[in-house]
Amino acid sequence: MTDSFSLEHLRFDIQKAHLAVLDQTLLPAQESWVRCTSVAAVAHAIVTMQVRGAPLIGVVAAYGLAIAAAQIKGGRDDFSAGIAAAAKLLAGTRPTAVNLFWAIDRMQRRASALGDLPAAERYQALADEAVTVHAEDVAMCRAIGQHGGELVQDGEVIMTHCNAGALATGGYGTALGVVRGAIAQGKRVRVIARETRPLHQGGRLTAWELARDGIDVTVIPDSAAAHLMRTGRVDRVVVGADRIAANGDTANKIGTYDLALVAHAHGIPLHVAAPYSTVDFTLPDGNLIPIEERSEMEMRQLGQAVLIPDNAAIWNPAFDVTPASLITSIITEAGVAEAPFGASLRRLLAAKIQ
Repeated sequence: MTDSFSLEHLRFDIQKAHLAVLDQTLLPAQESWVRCTSVAAVAHAIVTMQVRGAPLIGVVAAYGLAIAAAQIKGGRDDFSAGIAAAAKLLAGTRPTAVNLFWAIDRMQRRASALGDLPAAERYQALADEAVTVHAEDVAMCRAIGQHGGELVQDGEVIMTHCNAGALATGGYGTALGVVRGAIAQGKRVRVIARETRPLHQGGRLTAWELARDGIDVTVIPDSAAAHLMRTGRVDRVVVGADRIAANGDTANKIGTYDLALVAHAHGIPLHVAAPYSTVDFTLPDGNLIPIEERSEMEMRQLGQAVLIPDNAAIWNPAFDVTPASLITSIITEAGVAEAPFGASLRRLLAAKIQ
């Protein structure tokens, strides 16, 4: 699934039931692939952020359940128990991104109709479903890019946070899909990527994939955003999402909320780009979105260099919630939702809400 605006970061061998993932923890210094031959290996890749990004971990989880199915040789009861155990393992990896749970639920519903089939047919059906999940994600990102690209004016400078590009999705990207969509429409676009501490996904990943595609990108310290906005050097902010509540409140990488506050103060539009699988209509607002807290070692050390003394405490939340009132629009594959988001999201995504 590659093209001039994408990259290969997943390889699924349907014959061997193996998944290879590009290790994002080593980018940009090293392009190394990790081979996952079990659901436990897939879960490990998600937990350690060798793969990350809400849409992508959903796709990878779907492949993980297909791999689990390939290793279950018993009858209906063994198959049901094995899929349930694999789903539980994958669901315990990361709590905030709802795409993970959406993909697991979809695969489990598909598996529920397969119990009486021979083992090889069960695996083939789930492998086909996972491939479909992957292909649909790429198609949704392309549609997001088309809709979002139409909002962008020629010559604009777009600021983004973290990485919501091809690396965070099945391919093409959500926030960076908007950038790619605008360029595909013939517009000149420059990108300012915040470095995104503590794991530097903006500096390491966003800059890497945009530069690889020949897209003009500049990396700034996270704390420089307000200065650039005050001096008139930012036209628009586009970010991704890990979970969007029914009212439009949006959880994304920590630092998105302060970026939204600064953009609002300077009258700069902020757009959230995400597929329908990121919208959680079961949660009325963002107060109910679970926020993942990650290891203090992500902040305490950078490689072998100690950044924070041992006797200082660390708190490392991975996400924050931006209120819907600070969001200009939410760009989905079905179109652009505007406030009030509770009504507009349901209207746009009505055909997909179950």
